[in-house]
Amino acid sequence: MAIVLFTDFGAQDLYVGQVKAVLAARAPRARVIDALHDAPAFDIKASAHLLAALADQYPRGSVFLAVVDPGVGGARDAIIVQTDGRTFVGPDNGLLSVLWARARRRSCRRIVWRPTPLSASFHGRDLFAPVAASFAVRGLPRGWAVRSRAPRVLLDARDRAAVIHIDRYGNAMTGLRGARRARTARLRVGRRVLRFARVFEAAPRGGVFWSVNSLGLVEIAANQASAARRLGMRVGRRVAWID
Repeated sequence: MAIVLFTDFGAQDLYVGQVKAVLAARAPRARVIDALHDAPAFDIKASAHLLAALADQYPRGSVFLAVVDPGVGGARDAIIVQTDGRTFVGPDNGLLSVLWARARRRSCRRIVWRPTPLSASFHGRDLFAPVAASFAVRGLPRGWAVRSRAPRVLLDARDRAAVIHIDRYGNAMTGLRGARRARTARLRVGRRVLRFARVFEAAPRGGVFWSVNSLGLVEIAANQASAARRLGMRVGRRVAWID
């Protein structure tokens, strides 16, 4: 079984290694896949839409350890959400709610088990990693979780008309699903109005356009250039359709 990691811990810091050490000890035979460790830091809304777009790229039966958790150690709860054959372990802060809202089959449980010791600031390692490892090995031990009707924090699961991720090339993914828009539509980013191009080479070198990426999301890109730099984009930048 695969354990898929989706976090804002950063690939160059020490936190991912600590989480993987727990998984190696508790689920040594599980495959650990790094989906993303540069999810938008502290940005639950953007990360929730990005996780929802990524999830079905991974096999059914996968267990996701999903942590973008600026409220760690505070009042937010810890949950397990199962949607369409995949399991997600993480905070009840809205991160798992877009997946939840769009799922055909779903269930939710609250994690009541607490390890000793439990740090105030690293539940990804101390709480979520042991729960994810248990799922991957033999299923959750009795008494670790209780049934819940739904996550308590439910974000708006409609398409998000904003940038949710910028990759190393400067391509800006939005929370808009591309299947819902005609290719004749234009996309406004600030004062710029962009037209559709199916592939990079369909635009002139340096030209900025919108396309539908491999996740099915509307993406703002430039041919052999950084669209983010050219348009001054960052995560959270709003966009709008012009029909």
